[in-house]
Amino acid sequence: MMNFKQNLTVLFWLYRQKAKADGKAPIYARITIDGKYTEISTGKKVNPASWDLDAKQVTGSGLEVKLANQKLAQLQTDVERIFNGLQTQFPEVTPAMVKNVYLGKPAVEQPKVAKPAAKNEQTVLEVFDEFIAKFEKRVERENASYETLKHWRSTKKKVAGFIKYHFDRQDIHFSSLPDTFADDLYDYLTLHVAKPLAEVTARKEVKWVRQIVKIGVKKKYIASNPMEGFKCSGGDVEVIPLEFWQVEKIQQKQFSVDRISEVRDAFIFQCFTGFAYQDIYDLSPENIVLVGPRKERWLVKHRGKTEVGEMVPILPIVDQLISKYQAHPYCLANRKLIPVNSNYRYNVYLKDIAQLCEIRDVSGGIRRLDTHDARHFFADMMLNNGVPLEDVSKMLGHRSIRTTMRYCRVRKSRISANVALVRNKLFTRSGKLRQAS
Repeated sequence: MMNFKQNLTVLFWLYRQKAKADGKAPIYARITIDGKYTEISTGKKVNPASWDLDAKQVTGSGLEVKLANQKLAQLQTDVERIFNGLQTQFPEVTPAMVKNVYLGKPAVEQPKVAKPAAKNEQTVLEVFDEFIAKFEKRVERENASYETLKHWRSTKKKVAGFIKYHFDRQDIHFSSLPDTFADDLYDYLTLHVAKPLAEVTARKEVKWVRQIVKIGVKKKYIASNPMEGFKCSGGDVEVIPLEFWQVEKIQQKQFSVDRISEVRDAFIFQCFTGFAYQDIYDLSPENIVLVGPRKERWLVKHRGKTEVGEMVPILPIVDQLISKYQAHPYCLANRKLIPVNSNYRYNVYLKDIAQLCEIRDVSGGIRRLDTHDARHFFADMMLNNGVPLEDVSKMLGHRSIRTTMRYCRVRKSRISANVALVRNKLFTRSGKLRQAS
């Protein structure tokens, strides 16, 4: 019965995105058999600086390093032994079978039996459909964003795929959700899908799904939300904004393709308004409002993502772009201010623009330019030119000023200017401390 044609490989890798506060990240083992794979945590954590990418082991000296490498070697031996043993019992061995036996479970687990559902209890996907149907009506009445609706539809597809993968069924009742539902979903999105999500993106998806499970709590299908304890934020990651000269370089670059020029102009429009992509997509002439006795032109609208009002005075460069596209066929036909109509193509062209303009990141490589970079630039520009944080938050349409704080990075030039004011108050030109008055 042994199938000698099957090939097994065991690859150890460091899951850097799961690094804890002490800086240590867990080591995982990827078990692959004929192209199919599954992954197991080795139970060992190390500092990324101690991980040898080529040798796939921990470098250094000391008992902790020795024990970690011994664990990896033992795991490899155990997996190979289990694989060889299963080959004598089954015509085909899968990575899941090897993992099950390694974890002390039967090689082929019996299908999970769902808990009996209460009378009239809805399933998770049924509540998803109900929620999305209500959201569609909000979009029709222009009380919500179509882009957000697309995200909800995408999230539902991901959850449907997870339920099929993890529970081997088409849907699941709320009363059958395990306490590990959030962690299991997160692992699925970061490890087991064809295109694994980045850690931050996966945590955001879990946060969206948590809203659906909350509905199950409100409807009394379950007593508490099993996803409540999961940390959905990935920590405050410092955003490095574009430099002013980089934005100026993009703005002045001449492109031979009209579509790339239009995307460039839309990006510059974002840089000097702070509007997100979906918000400039929705802008029409009606969003231009005259404010105050001087009839100053402002852009005013509700932000699609947060439903919070955002309002920005129209700067000269933005006014020039509005005038430039007044007679554009797309803008005339759709009553839009800027001719941008595809988020996917927009980001693809931005990557081309970064390449053509040689916009580099802090490591020296070509920066992965995207729509969010424009909002970060706007916040950075306003803050470092003396605009109060509360005003920047209002212009960006943020619900919380804490969100704005993540966008803003105080530059050395601003610190230097402010300290110079203090220096002049405290010290004379010769450097002596001034007498207290």
